[in-house]
Amino acid sequence: MQTFYFTDPGKVRSHNEDSVTIINNDKSEFILAIADGMGGHKAGEVASKIAIDHIRDSFYKLDTIGSKDEAIEWLRLIVKEINNKIFEYAKEHPESKGLGTTLVIAIKTNDYILYGNIGDSSGYVIKNNTLHKVTKDHTYVEVLINNGRLSEESAKHHPGKNLLTRALGANNPIEIDIFDVDTSVKGLFLCSDGLTNMLTEEQIEKILNSDLEVEEVVIKLIRKANSRGGTDNISIAYLKKESGEL
Repeated sequence: MQTFYFTDPGKVRSHNEDSVTIINNDKSEFILAIADGMGGHKAGEVASKIAIDHIRDSFYKLDTIGSKDEAIEWLRLIVKEINNKIFEYAKEHPESKGLGTTLVIAIKTNDYILYGNIGDSSGYVIKNNTLHKVTKDHTYVEVLINNGRLSEESAKHHPGKNLLTRALGANNPIEIDIFDVDTSVKGLFLCSDGLTNMLTEEQIEKILNSDLEVEEVVIKLIRKANSRGGTDNISIAYLKKESGEL
């Protein structure tokens, strides 16, 4: 199993509001997660850090993440706990008005793969050298697409494409969308919208299918996004299975 994650502030933003991690235990259970924070006075980076720190701390307290049903229950629980922590922080720090974060998370065990998301950070899988998006964005344009009022092509340039309809710290109660993923996939790939706003899925796929090592792939994608403007923070978490691995 090859894994690598990285976050970069991009070319425009003065600070990085993304947080990212890949963690695993001795049961070969892996967690990949990215949180893209928002809010003034650097509150975004606080919110994303709360999310990723809580995921890491909670996971390491477990002996095993357990069955698929137990993993789903754990996901729903930690999302509620993260949301409560962000609301508590906002209450104690009035200057952090608008504090919130997206979350995309993947759980991989030898028996199942689950994805979960809130907001517009994306979760993909790689199967047969093709990139497939698993998660559904919680954005205004996604609502318009689902209602048949906007095409996917038009959505790419719509002024409301980054307007979120769901985020941690913005909705209470909060729900995470959970997806059961085919375990035969060859790779798990998560990213913030700082990547997908700069590169098409075809451009990402081409680099993923190169002969580069996982670390080199991630760095090349971030450099390419920056070369096209780097208008936002860019984060990637990538897990690639070796031949014969579950």
